[in-house]
Amino acid sequence: MFQFDQTYEDYLLSLGRENTDQRMTDAQFVVQEIHRFWRSKRCRDMMDGDLYYHGRHAILHKQRTAIGENGELITLDNLPNSRIVDNQFRKLVDQKANYLVGQPFVIRSEDQAFVDALRPYLLTKKFARLIKAVTRDALCCGIGWLFPYYDENGALAFRRLRPYEVIPLWADEEHTRLDAAIRVYDMTEYVGLTEKIVHRVEVYDDTGIHYFTLSGGSLTPVEPFSAPYIMAGEQPYNWERIPLIAFKYNADETPLLTRCRSMQDGLNAIESQWQDQMQEDPRNTIMVLVNYDGENLGEFRRNLATYGAVKVRSDSSGGGDVRTLQIEVNAENYQALVAQFKKAIIENCMGYDAKDDRLGGNANEMNIKSMYSDIELDANGMETEYQAAFEELIWFITCHISNTGGGDFENEPYELIFNRDILISESSAIADCRNSMGVISNETIVANHPWVDDVQGELDRLAAEKEANLDLYGSFGQNVPPDDDDEPPDDKNE
Repeated sequence: MFQFDQTYEDYLLSLGRENTDQRMTDAQFVVQEIHRFWRSKRCRDMMDGDLYYHGRHAILHKQRTAIGENGELITLDNLPNSRIVDNQFRKLVDQKANYLVGQPFVIRSEDQAFVDALRPYLLTKKFARLIKAVTRDALCCGIGWLFPYYDENGALAFRRLRPYEVIPLWADEEHTRLDAAIRVYDMTEYVGLTEKIVHRVEVYDDTGIHYFTLSGGSLTPVEPFSAPYIMAGEQPYNWERIPLIAFKYNADETPLLTRCRSMQDGLNAIESQWQDQMQEDPRNTIMVLVNYDGENLGEFRRNLATYGAVKVRSDSSGGGDVRTLQIEVNAENYQALVAQFKKAIIENCMGYDAKDDRLGGNANEMNIKSMYSDIELDANGMETEYQAAFEELIWFITCHISNTGGGDFENEPYELIFNRDILISESSAIADCRNSMGVISNETIVANHPWVDDVQGELDRLAAEKEANLDLYGSFGQNVPPDDDDEPPDDKNE
């Protein structure tokens, strides 16, 4: 798509040439796409999703205000101003991420050599940690990105890219194929002793990666300017596809925060207001002053807070007095609102409540399934997107295996199974497995047993135990040739 496959010197010369046909250059197009993305609601939603996950909510900007003399709002600095963040959103994000990818997933194929070839890339603890971080990105920002690359040792590795740094240029409306992609990120550089933040730009296309800095609305190339995706010795190579893999939360790439932001803000506001009320001890009572011997109300409240008492005076116009109007703070109202907000957040985000009443004394299998129904439904849609993403990821892995002489598995069929992290009744599951023996295969029974994580490993152990038992007890019950003296008599007549 882009014409960045020229040398660094040629590109520098092209910057000074006059654009006679008045067409937008590739560099101008990239700058325009970057600024369009930064101004978009999509970028703001991504940034807000990441900020809310890390506890930086709108409530942190809360101020106490009142109507002033001119009818305008004024800020009151002398009042308690609690800013409580009850981060239910992060709880839901972690809950969903752990539910879908918290347990090791299983790859099944008729060709065990194919599974063994994928194991060093997908079935490791390092990759499990990486895919969980990408899943949190997908939930917070609507989409997560993996970048397959070759490390300094020439080994295939995967890097997570922050979603709000990547601007995809899709080739189709369904967002399934990439024409190119732009990555913008900040880097700290030093000019002498002065620290400077620089916008770095990387453009990914079918010719490799092109490097720039963005300053003043224009791109400046950075050496080496263009680099291939793969270097085999001195020979450069590129993938047939753009090596960026999108892991989507849903088909619309909508962040989870869009479902519950108003409720999360409402929960924070209610709890902050509640604490404000609790901290305003002198203000729980409205003071009515009669003939107060003081200069102003500020002095009165200071004396009240300091000494717990005030002076009143008596003169010819009547005796001084202090009367009160008591204000009752009903904690039950706040508690009801807090409970309602938390329940609404769980329902709108399609999660589950681990303190659900259905987990009480009668926690049977049907109650558990009912509690998990919403998160299971949402996870099904998310898994559909992830299956497509893993298909793309495995394509890059099989190409690497083929290029390094490990075998050709490009068209090998396989099944990727996500082990959902669901609470189950183990006794019921084990009983179901026992009752299924002879009806379905042992492999299926072992795969569904709650104590088994590695299906193939467990099958291998069962086979080894069976073979050992045959060696130990194989001769029992077999026919032994009789001795000559023990031959039965001949029934024939002599």
